[in-house]
Amino acid sequence: MNKHLAALQDFYLWRGLGPPQGVRRHQVPRHAPRALDPRAKLRYLRAVETWPGTRDRAIALPPLYAGTRIAEIRALDVADMRLSARKGEIHLVGKGEKSRTVPVHPKLREALAAWLAERPSRRGADPAALFTSSRGTRMTTDAIADVIDAITRAAGMDDHVTSHVLRHTFGTELTRSGVDIVTVAELMGHASLETTRLYTRPSAADMQRAVDLLTADE
Repeated sequence: MNKHLAALQDFYLWRGLGPPQGVRRHQVPRHAPRALDPRAKLRYLRAVETWPGTRDRAIALPPLYAGTRIAEIRALDVADMRLSARKGEIHLVGKGEKSRTVPVHPKLREALAAWLAERPSRRGADPAALFTSSRGTRMTTDAIADVIDAITRAAGMDDHVTSHVLRHTFGTELTRSGVDIVTVAELMGHASLETTRLYTRPSAADMQRAVDLLTADE
């Protein structure tokens, strides 16, 4: 978008019209999106493992292991799950009705399989929705956010951790592990590689570690 606006500005100046009025370029983040560091991720996963509800444990893992948005978790149907004893995949529909299929991590497969085995099928309940409330209706995004918030508080995390932070952790970990950004973009449902490239930027912690490497003049 900024490249297009820059081209238009050059065109205006070339025509002697002066800079275009009322046009602002998008502010590009200077740092990578906020993500959990390895220790925080471990604390979160331990809290998930000890959480009593099978449904809530299954809700807590898709952002971290499949890069799902919270709206994508809400929209999941039972039919979107294809699980076997050793592997599986999830069909997701993201922004702009853009669909993708993501392989299921073993930990996520285990949690989803456990919930599917216990998922109630009483009369009046939504037969399609994967995650349902106590009334049998499809859970709202607010209810899903409350589940993740409760688990992060149980983990004793100081900073507020949302499903979006967990999704960013998924993207950051893949990128820093050497996965090419085209694959990461496909897994996360990004429409543009520019969005995925944000994960290659240094985080605030990276900047701090770099400065800490400087020697002092003694």
